[in-house]
Amino acid sequence: MVPADQTREPAERGERIAKRLARAGLCSRRDAERWIAEGRVAVAGQVLTTPAVLVRAEDPITVDGKPVAEPEPTRLWRYHKPAGLVTTTRDEHGRPTVFEKLPPAMPRVISVGRLDLTSEGLLLLTNDGTLARHLELPATGWTRRYRVRVHGTVETAALQRLARGITVDGIDYGAIEAALDRQQGSNAWLTVALREGKNREIRKVMETLGLTVNRLIRTAYGPFQLGKLPEGEVEEVPRRVVRDQLASFLTPAEPKLARGARADRRR
Repeated sequence: MVPADQTREPAERGERIAKRLARAGLCSRRDAERWIAEGRVAVAGQVLTTPAVLVRAEDPITVDGKPVAEPEPTRLWRYHKPAGLVTTTRDEHGRPTVFEKLPPAMPRVISVGRLDLTSEGLLLLTNDGTLARHLELPATGWTRRYRVRVHGTVETAALQRLARGITVDGIDYGAIEAALDRQQGSNAWLTVALREGKNREIRKVMETLGLTVNRLIRTAYGPFQLGKLPEGEVEEVPRRVVRDQLASFLTPAEPKLARGARADRRR
């Protein structure tokens, strides 16, 4: 049994065991907590009974008696999601998922936010769950940009009012930048930018303007662009770019990232 005082160590002296297992690429944090409840995880030979345990880099960890490798360096990928895929690892309705379509050589990754079934475009993937949550927070300040096709006649003044925020069915949405690119008969193309990205936010907001979204393509998430990445393709973001763009998230305690970046340059 892990000593009780181990659960009360200051956060700077270690990280949660579930986070360590997830960063090692073995499972999600939720799965790690389940493994602990099943008695499959041990630290320094002591089987854990609670996930409320902090571990340090030097602590030997095993799962099912097998040593756990060191955490992987933080990595990030751009994926051009096609319409018709759900952004989940498993779907109760049997629909195809994003993760089923990734190359077999890809490590275990999670998505930064989601795109719904019929939405397309840029989806960021990472092997670091903490990074994913960080980038999803509105407080991070990263703008999501979209090309949106709507059915209906667009009123520019109505779009401009979205910059003040809007409430739909009791849900408050923050400022949305929306501009008309062109009206083509009964359809129009818009450029839309927002920082929150709540569930089906663009579709719901456009409905209040009498517009129906019939195509939605995410073109950028913060500094990362969809660019000319072909539909269905995935491409890793160079580690030097990850280091530059995520400097406020990555800490000096991430030496493996720097080593990986040097290795990239040698290749």
